[in-house]
Amino acid sequence: MKILLTGHGKMGRMVEELALQKGWEILAALDGPDAKKLETLEKADAVIDFSHPGMLEPLADYVRRTGTPLVSGTTGYGEEQFSALRQLGETAPVLYSANYSLGIALMRRILALFGPALRTDFDVELVEKHHNQKQDAPSGTAKLLADALDPGHTLRRITGRDGFCGARGRDEMGIFALRGGTVAGEHTVYFFGEDETLSITHSAASRRIFAAGAVKAASLLAGKAPGFYTLDEILFSTADTERMD
Repeated sequence: MKILLTGHGKMGRMVEELALQKGWEILAALDGPDAKKLETLEKADAVIDFSHPGMLEPLADYVRRTGTPLVSGTTGYGEEQFSALRQLGETAPVLYSANYSLGIALMRRILALFGPALRTDFDVELVEKHHNQKQDAPSGTAKLLADALDPGHTLRRITGRDGFCGARGRDEMGIFALRGGTVAGEHTVYFFGEDETLSITHSAASRRIFAAGAVKAASLLAGKAPGFYTLDEILFSTADTERMD
């Protein structure tokens, strides 16, 4: 495969290393100052993007011009930018995930399948932990998991409680961020019921798992029809096809 990397920081360099180990060709590895090069670059088999929101416009122009599949892991998009990313799926296959861990993809799937039934009798709280250099809170992964559990946003999302705030409402979902040290990422969803508690946790030992997931996603997205995909859709639809074969 021939891939284009946009964003050549820690994640981009990990993706590059894993892609080269697979024998893939790197068409280019671009950062923000290199965005103008996207105007003339040829079509790649896939773009893997771990850049920043400001890169979206020139990257979208490139994808529309070439039809190159896009694997996006950039976080921090506003509503308008995320809408533009979705619309890009009308002309090319676009996969977006705030977290490319295969375990998180499975966790998201579990929450989407069983979360609505559990919410009937359980209070839901979500706690995420990350290293002390992380810029945003709650994490993009926390929001992804919350959306899987509550896609219609029927629960009020509480990110802090202080003082005499009264009894917890059944229409709440607490989402709390812890920051410290070098934690790569840990997410736990708690279901608190009467006399019982259920929790689902995913822990990342290093960021390398996210790069590996993005590389796998790129190999699966290539050749797909235009559309806006999630990681678990790509992974599980492929697994279902393989079982049928």
